[in-house]
Amino acid sequence: MTPASDANPAAGPVLITGCSTGVGRAAATIFRAAGFETFATARDPSALDGLRALGCRTLTLDVTREDARRAAVETIEQEFGAVGILVNNAGYGQYGPLEEISLDALRLQFETNVFGGLRLTQLALPAMRRAGRGRIVNISSVAGRVSSIGGGAYHATKFAIEALTDALRPEIEPFGIDVVNVLPGPIATQFEATMLRHIPDTGPDSPYAYFKQRLGERMHNFLNPQKFGVMSAETVARVVFKAATARRPRTRYSVGFIADLGPIGRALTPDRVVDVITRRKVPVERP
Repeated sequence: MTPASDANPAAGPVLITGCSTGVGRAAATIFRAAGFETFATARDPSALDGLRALGCRTLTLDVTREDARRAAVETIEQEFGAVGILVNNAGYGQYGPLEEISLDALRLQFETNVFGGLRLTQLALPAMRRAGRGRIVNISSVAGRVSSIGGGAYHATKFAIEALTDALRPEIEPFGIDVVNVLPGPIATQFEATMLRHIPDTGPDSPYAYFKQRLGERMHNFLNPQKFGVMSAETVARVVFKAATARRPRTRYSVGFIADLGPIGRALTPDRVVDVITRRKVPVERP
């Protein structure tokens, strides 16, 4: 790969959230291999031992906690002056029928997937602005362009990331800072296991009991690594690296066949037709 000093117009260190598994871990590996001073973060520092062995700097960071967010940014700024590249990757999927998802669970979904990354951006921007350069990469999703049955809470956070990025981009461009969205399709990671744990368990008498069973089955099939269109975390991480280091990046990078064509197909299909198709795939009541 191209050395960091030649490839990256932002320069400076890289801060990546959610590096315990998946795209975050793969991205930290790629940035470090390319010569970047890479700060890999996660809530559990023991999950970062492998990245530490590769030469990454590691920090404990729960993106929902203000003290942890401030500490991470301040640690980097004290040594380097500013964060060069911020990769807002931390997140998880809250799935299930919206009627049964508590507001506390919904708030945590937004705190993790949206507010955590936005607040880190707010904290990193002043020093980036003083340096006159910087790059922010937000990990969105095709779920931020197409909403689907059973995923309303998760999709809402990704739609929010899309909206916030489009508003932020022209606001900070005059200061030499760019913000880019990366929108993967389905990825073979631990996302499925986390998603299944968060589907509300309201017992066998729930009117959505069968729906939740079928939703779990559908998502298991959708994220099957053997299925066409399901990517590895490394594939997505390579695009994250490109988005972070390109001298003239696109505003968003869709990754994979489903991310490329899914929004087009959805835009061309009437809402009621989509409703019928999705209800057949994940019926609420047992046939």
